[in-house]
Amino acid sequence: VQLQASGGGLVQVGDSLRLSCAVSGGTFSSYNMGWFRQAPGKEREFVARITRGGGTTRYADSVKGRFTISRDNAKNTVYLQMDSVKPEDTAVYYCAAGYSVSVYASAYDYWGQGTLVTVSS
Repeated sequence: VQLQASGGGLVQVGDSLRLSCAVSGGTFSSYNMGWFRQAPGKEREFVARITRGGGTTRYADSVKGRFTISRDNAKNTVYLQMDSVKPEDTAVYYCAAGYSVSVYASAYDYWGQGTLVTVSS
């Protein structure tokens, strides 16, 4: 199973950005999907997750109301819409796929390579 994250870049405070993660080599609709991020010098942290059918989502308190996770099972892709970004959103963002519904990175089986988001003030 391969995950390819894309869409990162340099944005200004308050801007919007959409990350994508394309999954290949497996049955996308069987995976719960998550987004995590890791800022320089910090541990990887949970951002958002979505269940197999897209019916249930969960967010970290730090992004609730600003970020939206969604998925398109026909395109084998999960998205993270980032609105009203802040400097503290600067991080490498990773997508992950797994069979468990969890906010913990250890519960996910497959990981993408990460895409860098830099928010400039």
